[in-house]
Amino acid sequence: MMLKSIISLLLFLGMSFAVEGARFVQTEYKRPFRAVVEFYFDHPEKIGPALGWVSNLVYVLSNPPYNYPTEDIDIVVISHGRELPVFAKENRKKYEAIVERVESLSFYGVKFMVCSMAAKQFYGYTEKDFYPFVTLVPSALTEIIHWQHLGYGLLIPQVLQIK
Repeated sequence: MMLKSIISLLLFLGMSFAVEGARFVQTEYKRPFRAVVEFYFDHPEKIGPALGWVSNLVYVLSNPPYNYPTEDIDIVVISHGRELPVFAKENRKKYEAIVERVESLSFYGVKFMVCSMAAKQFYGYTEKDFYPFVTLVPSALTEIIHWQHLGYGLLIPQVLQIK
Protein backbone atom coordinates (compact mmCIF):
# COMPACT_ATOMS: atom_id res chain seq x y z
CA MET A 1 0.00 0.00 0.00
CA MET A 2 2.82 2.44 0.93
CA LEU A 3 4.72 1.68 -2.29
CA LYS A 4 1.59 2.29 -4.35
CA SER A 5 1.07 5.70 -2.65
CA ILE A 6 4.68 6.72 -3.29
CA ILE A 7 4.46 5.73 -6.95
CA SER A 8 1.17 7.64 -7.34
CA LEU A 9 2.69 10.73 -5.72
CA LEU A 10 5.77 10.57 -7.98
CA LEU A 11 3.61 10.19 -11.08
CA PHE A 12 1.41 13.12 -10.01
CA LEU A 13 4.43 15.35 -9.34
CA GLY A 14 6.09 14.34 -12.60
CA MET A 15 2.96 15.08 -14.61
CA SER A 16 2.31 18.40 -12.89
CA PHE A 17 5.86 19.62 -13.57
CA ALA A 18 5.68 18.46 -17.19
CA VAL A 19 2.42 20.32 -17.80
CA GLU A 20 3.23 23.61 -16.05
CA GLY A 21 6.82 24.20 -17.15
CA ALA A 22 9.42 26.33 -15.47
CA ARG A 23 8.62 29.28 -13.27
CA PHE A 24 10.01 32.73 -14.17
CA VAL A 25 11.25 34.90 -11.32
CA GLN A 26 11.99 38.59 -11.79
CA THR A 27 14.97 38.95 -9.44
CA GLU A 28 15.32 42.31 -7.69
CA TYR A 29 18.99 43.20 -8.03
CA LYS A 30 20.69 45.36 -5.43
CA ARG A 31 21.62 48.90 -6.50
CA PRO A 32 24.20 49.79 -7.45
CA PHE A 33 24.99 46.61 -9.33
CA ARG A 34 28.72 45.95 -8.94
CA ALA A 35 30.80 43.42 -10.86
CA VAL A 36 34.50 42.90 -11.44
CA VAL A 37 35.18 40.88 -14.59
CA GLU A 38 38.46 39.03 -15.09
CA PHE A 39 39.87 38.72 -18.61
CA TYR A 40 42.69 36.19 -18.77
CA PHE A 41 42.65 34.48 -22.15
CA ASP A 42 45.10 32.47 -24.23
CA HIS A 43 44.14 34.31 -27.42
CA PRO A 44 43.35 38.02 -28.00
CA GLU A 45 40.22 37.36 -30.03
CA LYS A 46 38.53 35.64 -27.10
CA ILE A 47 37.78 39.12 -25.83
CA GLY A 48 34.99 39.31 -28.44
CA PRO A 49 32.79 36.61 -26.87
CA ALA A 50 33.77 37.74 -23.36
CA LEU A 51 32.53 41.24 -24.15
CA GLY A 52 29.19 39.58 -24.84
CA TRP A 53 29.05 38.66 -21.15
CA VAL A 54 29.74 42.27 -20.16
CA SER A 55 27.27 43.62 -22.73
CA ASN A 56 24.64 41.25 -21.37
CA LEU A 57 25.00 42.72 -17.88
CA VAL A 58 24.65 46.26 -19.22
CA TYR A 59 21.72 45.34 -21.48
CA VAL A 60 19.69 43.49 -18.85
CA LEU A 61 20.17 46.15 -16.20
CA SER A 62 19.65 49.21 -18.43
CA ASN A 63 16.45 47.96 -20.11
CA PRO A 64 12.95 47.13 -18.81
CA PRO A 65 12.01 46.05 -16.27
CA TYR A 66 15.12 47.29 -14.45
CA ASN A 67 15.92 50.53 -16.31
CA TYR A 68 19.01 51.20 -14.23
CA PRO A 69 20.73 54.49 -15.01
CA THR A 70 24.41 54.10 -15.90
CA GLU A 71 25.31 55.43 -12.42
CA ASP A 72 23.79 52.28 -10.91
CA ILE A 73 25.77 49.87 -13.13
CA ASP A 74 29.35 49.62 -11.94
CA ILE A 75 31.41 47.13 -13.95
CA VAL A 76 35.19 46.87 -13.85
CA VAL A 77 37.00 44.66 -16.37
CA ILE A 78 40.56 43.68 -15.46
CA SER A 79 42.75 42.20 -18.19
CA HIS A 80 46.03 40.37 -17.68
CA GLY A 81 46.35 37.62 -20.30
CA ARG A 82 47.35 37.28 -23.93
CA GLU A 83 44.50 39.57 -24.87
CA LEU A 84 46.48 42.65 -23.73
CA PRO A 85 47.55 43.61 -27.30
CA VAL A 86 43.89 44.40 -28.07
CA PHE A 87 44.14 47.39 -25.71
CA ALA A 88 47.33 48.73 -27.34
CA LYS A 89 46.84 51.54 -29.85
CA GLU A 90 49.39 50.03 -32.25
CA ASN A 91 47.03 47.08 -32.89
CA ARG A 92 43.87 49.05 -33.69
CA LYS A 93 43.60 47.86 -37.32
CA LYS A 94 44.02 44.21 -36.35
CA TYR A 95 41.40 44.32 -33.56
CA GLU A 96 39.28 47.25 -34.73
CA ALA A 97 35.87 45.63 -34.21
CA ILE A 98 36.77 44.52 -30.69
CA VAL A 99 38.28 47.91 -29.80
CA GLU A 100 35.08 49.63 -30.96
CA ARG A 101 33.01 47.37 -28.69
CA VAL A 102 35.32 48.06 -25.74
CA GLU A 103 35.13 51.79 -26.38
CA SER A 104 31.34 51.62 -26.70
CA LEU A 105 31.05 49.81 -23.37
CA SER A 106 33.28 52.44 -21.77
CA PHE A 107 30.64 55.04 -22.77
CA TYR A 108 28.20 53.06 -20.60
CA GLY A 109 30.56 53.43 -17.67
CA VAL A 110 32.34 50.07 -17.91
CA LYS A 111 35.91 50.57 -16.69
CA PHE A 112 38.70 48.69 -18.47
CA MET A 113 41.88 48.06 -16.52
CA VAL A 114 45.08 46.42 -17.67
CA CYS A 115 47.77 44.86 -15.49
CA SER A 116 50.82 47.08 -15.96
CA MET A 117 53.09 44.28 -14.74
CA ALA A 118 51.94 41.94 -17.53
CA ALA A 119 51.87 44.76 -20.09
CA LYS A 120 55.47 45.73 -19.39
CA GLN A 121 56.93 42.28 -18.74
CA PHE A 122 55.41 40.44 -21.70
CA TYR A 123 54.85 43.18 -24.28
CA GLY A 124 57.07 46.11 -23.28
CA TYR A 125 54.01 48.40 -23.13
CA THR A 126 53.79 51.57 -21.04
CA GLU A 127 50.93 53.99 -20.34
CA LYS A 128 51.39 55.82 -23.64
CA ASP A 129 50.74 52.60 -25.61
CA PHE A 130 47.11 52.31 -24.47
CA TYR A 131 43.83 54.03 -25.32
CA PRO A 132 42.50 56.79 -23.05
CA PHE A 133 39.62 54.53 -21.93
CA VAL A 134 42.13 52.07 -20.41
CA THR A 135 43.56 52.41 -16.91
CA LEU A 136 46.76 50.65 -15.96
CA VAL A 137 46.89 49.08 -12.50
CA PRO A 138 49.92 47.68 -10.68
CA SER A 139 48.74 44.05 -10.49
CA ALA A 140 45.62 42.40 -11.91
CA LEU A 141 45.41 39.82 -9.16
CA THR A 142 45.70 42.37 -6.38
CA GLU A 143 43.23 44.63 -8.17
CA ILE A 144 40.63 41.86 -8.55
CA ILE A 145 40.79 41.09 -4.84
CA HIS A 146 40.62 44.82 -4.04
CA TRP A 147 37.33 45.19 -5.95
CA GLN A 148 35.94 42.05 -4.30
CA HIS A 149 36.72 43.55 -0.89
CA LEU A 150 34.64 46.56 -1.96
CA GLY A 151 31.66 44.26 -2.57
CA TYR A 152 31.96 43.63 -6.31
CA GLY A 153 30.89 40.19 -7.50
CA LEU A 154 33.52 38.34 -9.54
CA LEU A 155 32.61 37.23 -13.06
CA ILE A 156 35.06 35.15 -15.11
CA PRO A 157 33.76 34.67 -18.67
CA GLN A 158 34.41 31.21 -20.04
CA VAL A 159 35.38 31.32 -23.70
CA LEU A 160 36.33 27.84 -24.83
CA GLN A 161 37.09 28.51 -28.47
CA ILE A 162 36.87 31.22 -31.08
CA LYS A 163 35.47 31.01 -34.60
